[in-house]
Amino acid sequence: MATSALAPAGRQSRRALLHRLDLKAAPYAYVAPFFVVFAAFSFYPLVHTSWISLNEVNLLTLDDKTWVGLDNYTALLKDAQFWNALANTFTIGVISTVPQLLMALGLAHLLNYKLRGSLFFRVASITPYATSIGAAALVFTMLFERDFGMINWFLGIFGVENIDWEAQKWPAQLAISSIVVWRWTGYNALLYLAAMQAVPKDLYEAAAIDGASRWQQFTKVTVPGIRATVVFTVVLSTNGATQLFGEPLIFGKGPNGVSGGADNQYQTLGLLLYQEGWRNFRMGQAAAVAWAMFLLLVLILVLQRVLASLASRASSPQGGRR
Repeated sequence: MATSALAPAGRQSRRALLHRLDLKAAPYAYVAPFFVVFAAFSFYPLVHTSWISLNEVNLLTLDDKTWVGLDNYTALLKDAQFWNALANTFTIGVISTVPQLLMALGLAHLLNYKLRGSLFFRVASITPYATSIGAAALVFTMLFERDFGMINWFLGIFGVENIDWEAQKWPAQLAISSIVVWRWTGYNALLYLAAMQAVPKDLYEAAAIDGASRWQQFTKVTVPGIRATVVFTVVLSTNGATQLFGEPLIFGKGPNGVSGGADNQYQTLGLLLYQEGWRNFRMGQAAAVAWAMFLLLVLILVLQRVLASLASRASSPQGGRR
């Protein structure tokens, strides 16, 4: 009887132990796949790239490394081509991001109304995003062609001479930015539309009772209501602008694509990284460019957070009294 009495007690203790392990270990087991994938495809490449950036490495002999410390970074800071690529990345990013988000906000505001065929317009707005970068860049390259492009033909109606969009700095950057704007405006508009539809209707009714116009409702109710989504799209667009690669590469139509034109007039940091690593075979310098891009993104995100915090404090009642 003593043995039979101890058996149920032992089973109960094992069940209690398994139950405690299930409660404590199950959450970690559920999130473990994400961390495994993140470690394999994000964290390890980041650490390995930082190690490569501290060495002189040739693409043809990757196992043969020569320790140079921070020499790749100091050489980068003295390289005029790096600063030119950084400036081009910034200007193309501003030219493409600001109009893109403003147009997306206006488009989402229009789609938010009960329009006939609104589903068709919503689907049509996402079509450019579904188009591949290669196809979009090739079409826009033909549109901006100097002698037979439709853009120059249209400008010629107003007496404007043919513009060599690829050979000149600002025309080239405007043309590349137009590709980015075309592809991403509809995507951001749908994000804004989803956020707008989550804004409570009572706020609009209260604003209308107070005599607010449509424009005032948009600026005082809609925009503050989707502020989190706006910040998300700004971060997303900034990240994409910093890593811009496919559009200028295809726009260059050949060898000039990697160098960003004959005078590097539209070479971005992404193109410079590719040129250093896969054309010049200098993987150490390419890794240093990659880390410079990463640090630039971190700096921009920190500045955005600081500016957003200052703006929220200024708009709050306590901040206003101070």
